[in-house]
Amino acid sequence: MRIDLRVWRQKNADAPGAMVTYRVENVSPDMSFLEMLDTLNEDLLLRGEDPVAFDHDCREGICGACSLVINGDAHGPERTTTCQLHMRAFADGDTIDVEPWRAAAFPVVKDLVVDRTAFDRIVQAGGYITAPTGSAPEAHATAVPKADADSAFEHAECIGCGACVAACPNGSAMLFTSAKVNHLNVLPQGAPERETRVLDMVAAMDDEGFGGCTLTGECATACPKGIPLPSIAAMNREWLRATRKARR
Repeated sequence: MRIDLRVWRQKNADAPGAMVTYRVENVSPDMSFLEMLDTLNEDLLLRGEDPVAFDHDCREGICGACSLVINGDAHGPERTTTCQLHMRAFADGDTIDVEPWRAAAFPVVKDLVVDRTAFDRIVQAGGYITAPTGSAPEAHATAVPKADADSAFEHAECIGCGACVAACPNGSAMLFTSAKVNHLNVLPQGAPERETRVLDMVAAMDDEGFGGCTLTGECATACPKGIPLPSIAAMNREWLRATRKARR
């Protein structure tokens, strides 16, 4: 396959950026999208040019580092992470636009790499349990209803990739924050800090400059782990409950 890439190149957050076109030859349909970018970078290095900077780590769809907007879609045309997207999803001779996440809270570091530490600060605001538990407790010591356990596992699947923010027309982080809040709030171990957790994490999200949620649903559509849109409604209920309790 021969692919023409239009890649966003930007030296740093303060420098202007632009789309630059590259041709990549001998692309195998079985290559992952990141392997195709590796091939491009090998060619650039051989020509003495600066390689394209992009984020990656595990390349197994687990870490969420591979944050790219491909032809306008977060992670590309399939509902998966970029590292698990294969070139067979494209046709020979295609022109593919590759851009970084576009959000005020995710400033560009270089080229396709953005700073997503805003997510870390949201989690640091309350996405944990402070009660000391000592050694690992016996698995059946605390009974958890099946529905609550299923909900916790569903929300715990969030890998923090930021596709929800990149896909949202408002640049909202509500789906990510709701996943981190609901993961712990539905479990008995998270109950003691249930109110402070949601209040602190939503406040941290707002402080980071993410946009407001208007429930367009693009976030859930783009999420590679399938975090459901009703997760946001569940967090809103938690926030209203905590707000009323704090006012009493």
